[in-house]
Amino acid sequence: MSSSASALAHDIFYDIDLAEQELMSKKNDSEERVRNKAQEEEVRDVYPSRQYSLPRHFNRIDPVIYSDGRQKAPLDAALLDRYEKKGFLFLDDLFEDHEIADMQRHMQRLRDSDEIKQREESITEANSGDIRSVFDVHKLSDFFQKVAQDPRIVRIAEYLLGDKVYLHQTRLNYKPGFRGKEFYWHSDFETWHVEDGMPRMRALSMSITLTPNDHYNGPLLLIPGSHQTFISCVGETPENNYLSSLKRQDVGVPDEASLQSLIEQNGIEAAVGQPGRIILFDCNVLHGSNSNITSTPRSNLFFVYNALSNRVGQPFGNTAPRPEYIAARKSIKALKNSD
Repeated sequence: MSSSASALAHDIFYDIDLAEQELMSKKNDSEERVRNKAQEEEVRDVYPSRQYSLPRHFNRIDPVIYSDGRQKAPLDAALLDRYEKKGFLFLDDLFEDHEIADMQRHMQRLRDSDEIKQREESITEANSGDIRSVFDVHKLSDFFQKVAQDPRIVRIAEYLLGDKVYLHQTRLNYKPGFRGKEFYWHSDFETWHVEDGMPRMRALSMSITLTPNDHYNGPLLLIPGSHQTFISCVGETPENNYLSSLKRQDVGVPDEASLQSLIEQNGIEAAVGQPGRIILFDCNVLHGSNSNITSTPRSNLFFVYNALSNRVGQPFGNTAPRPEYIAARKSIKALKNSD
């Protein structure tokens, strides 16, 4: 081959190599953009809060019930319709009397334990020093671990959330007679989103009443339909906010005008009932409770189930994550829904 032909062939192959490299580079750039876009979508804050100088309202963009096929649902159609509309349900007769009595005994055992009271999982009332809440009860008590993974309630959580579930948080809330203080109006999701990094509204709570909950001893109060509106709260999150907010929540609470509007539209419903009633409520429904100035204590057990696909990430409020005993981050394990 002549030198000119050789040079021509070299130029042709060189141009082909350049073209292939350019195509490969464009392909890599395109794939990188797709990956970056997917990552941005995954961490994009669709429910911003504590970022604006004035309250804002965002319509819920997530389902309330994630599963289809109601013929296989663990709850009947009327209950599912009620949950979707109101954001909460009251379920009775799921537990036998002896099971409720066992829960009450173990609740009292934890409340009366000096060792438990000294642990970081125990939150005491600011003034009286009485135990207000005990977190991570499923780790402190094998008995409550078994209750939390009872197939009768796990099946319900899995159906409503359309996924395998894990325990994001567990706690016992004690509200002793005369001294049990209020829990102000709030959306659990607002806190879990901002301070824990829960991406979407795909979690729920099941509160099991362990004492009579009546209209006078500070029952749980809920605003029907409020789960459809996300109220973006005002105020910067202090460092280690949980140290004070678990005793009295001042940041991440809705403004009075928003509360008044929702209450005027939908009213307030009190979760009253006898021991063993399950108060099942969506993560974004607004709820709270009054102080207990009666002689009758009010104690409830809380299990928070989160979809496995909705596990927490970096807090959206750009704060340090709360401790593991308040929000599971490392100990995430799907619960079984059968015996």
